[in-house]
Amino acid sequence: MKKLLKICAEILLAAIAVLLVWLIYRSVMKPVNFNKEKAVREAVAIQRLKDIRDLQVAFKGVTGRYTDSVDSLVMFYNDGKMQVVMQVGSQDDSIAVANTAAIRKKNRKITNEQLLDLYQQGQNLVFSIATPIAVKDTLFSHRSDFIADSLVYIPFSGGQKVEMESIVKKVSGVDVPLFEARMPYRALLKGMDNQLRINLDADRENQNKYTGLQVGSISAPNNNAGNWE
Repeated sequence: MKKLLKICAEILLAAIAVLLVWLIYRSVMKPVNFNKEKAVREAVAIQRLKDIRDLQVAFKGVTGRYTDSVDSLVMFYNDGKMQVVMQVGSQDDSIAVANTAAIRKKNRKITNEQLLDLYQQGQNLVFSIATPIAVKDTLFSHRSDFIADSLVYIPFSGGQKVEMESIVKKVSGVDVPLFEARMPYRALLKGMDNQLRINLDADRENQNKYTGLQVGSISAPNNNAGNWE
């Protein structure tokens, strides 16, 4: 009987030891796994914020301002046009440069469209001309994985929308258009360990940093930088 109790006690102690090892391993791996998944999600989110930034820059190039609506950016991508400057001829061709200068001197009101007609007729010229091109044929045309409609949403959030603002701010007496787009961690890291996410937010708040990913700033010009850069 004593021998049986001893065996049972040894088995129980062994089981407890295994359980303790597993609990220690789990506690050690929890933040490791959290950070791995966080890095995966951030990579997707950063690419989306970069795409939003590229569209905002193009939108401002056409309208002179930024928009506070990602939906507007999607419409701009699907239906908008932008001016693309193309060079016709070569600046290294001295004959073309001289011919163009002579024509401009003779007719100071000649347009680039008229120069293009002359070029197509065979004259050796060099000049730049702006051509309207559909946004979708210019931006992200090399990206087979690009889906404009997805820009509206924070990835992994279950459908929460990207937070975005735009303003015009006086900087040294000059009106400067600014925007910022944000993805808070509470949405981006949805479904992950909530306590670790709360700890992450608290740590960033202690460092006076935004608790998530952000591109641009409405507080001050920052060249539309992302807070991951």
